[in-house]
Amino acid sequence: MVGEDVFRADALTPNGLDGRRVEHGALQQAQDLMADAVGADQTFFSTCGSSLSVKSAMISVAGPGEKLLVVRHAHKSVTAGLIISGVDPLWVHPRWDAERHMSHPPGPDAVRAAFEREPEAKGMLLVTPTDYGTCGDISAIADVCHEFDRPLIVDEAWGAHLPFHSDLPPWAMYCGADLCVTSVHKMGAAVEQSSVFHLQGDRVDPAVLKMREDLLGTTSASSLVYAGLDGWRRQMVQNGKELLGIALSLVESVRSGVDRIPGLHLVGDELVGPEHAASIDPLKVIVDVTGLRVNGYQAADWLREEQRVTVGLSDHRRVVAMFTHADNRETADRFLHAMRELTKASLPTAPKVDLPAPGELELRTEVLPRDAFFGPTEQVPVGEAAGRIAAEMITPYPPGAPAVLPGEVINQPVLDYLRSGLAAGMYIPDAVDSGLDSVRVVAR
Repeated sequence: MVGEDVFRADALTPNGLDGRRVEHGALQQAQDLMADAVGADQTFFSTCGSSLSVKSAMISVAGPGEKLLVVRHAHKSVTAGLIISGVDPLWVHPRWDAERHMSHPPGPDAVRAAFEREPEAKGMLLVTPTDYGTCGDISAIADVCHEFDRPLIVDEAWGAHLPFHSDLPPWAMYCGADLCVTSVHKMGAAVEQSSVFHLQGDRVDPAVLKMREDLLGTTSASSLVYAGLDGWRRQMVQNGKELLGIALSLVESVRSGVDRIPGLHLVGDELVGPEHAASIDPLKVIVDVTGLRVNGYQAADWLREEQRVTVGLSDHRRVVAMFTHADNRETADRFLHAMRELTKASLPTAPKVDLPAPGELELRTEVLPRDAFFGPTEQVPVGEAAGRIAAEMITPYPPGAPAVLPGEVINQPVLDYLRSGLAAGMYIPDAVDSGLDSVRVVAR
């Protein structure tokens, strides 16, 4: 089914792409070329996705029992890194948009306040862009981190394309970040699991970073991933500005088309401003479908089943279509046609989702994530879970930012949100009880 050529191309790195002792430096040359392409001092390829890259970055900055500032809407892979490493997270809460029920990266003032409260923190982990394409002010946050002589890690998984066109949001390496993680399989062009992490400056020891990556990474890396990363880098250096320029022009026409469809609301500039995002990736087309009296889950399912159009993200009120340099007029027209057809579809009225206020989403941490996850636990009925300390992650996906983390005190509004979300079409892949009739908590 896959085809013989895939297996023919799946060569080993030692005694395959390179010699027995990897003496020709094929991988190193490719990594050096990538670093040069994006303005980094050093680059490391990862064949285990940015989930591995971000863990490697975190444990290169902080070790067991040490403190690290972490933005609370980080991906579940960050939480997994905290659990595995024993790092003590100091949560920096995002900027909440209560009207639209979205979160944006925090501002520099929140980061400064966190360092002033916890001066022993070893560094900061920031997530930008979000899955919705909203971006934080990396330069300002990097300045704060460096004022305290601490490194800034940027989980820029959705930003692989950013270095290659000036009309896109700023790229982390150009903004002073010390470590940057990106997923080329998302907004770039590479097979799944293709990730890179970039390093600049001297606040993180590159030898330590390589050791940490070796600790977590596979010893049987896929040459298909390496080749895809290298080929994408070459394409972007040679033609990226042109290709992304075409994509930006294309997506502008898509935005105009969506904006003219009755019943749909194009979400965009209102997400940028004071106490919101610093900028937004225009290649993310965010469409609010509540005017059709449906939710994003229903819309995404209908688009896939009836129109063969798959959107990248859906939530209780929106779908997000992600355009890249691989799109063209045909795919854009397919999307617009599908959205017009959606407005004519007969779908049941969306079930109500009980949305917490922002403060209700900021659960109190009582126990280190590692201790809660690995310590004695019990499974309790959901009606008895409020007030107990969680021993599992409960993560609406996508975007994959946990609503409940091990070590946090569960409250009733978050339980109501998750249970009503499940009934409305939300996907939660990691709860022990997928129906959330019970919850895993720290044993008394």
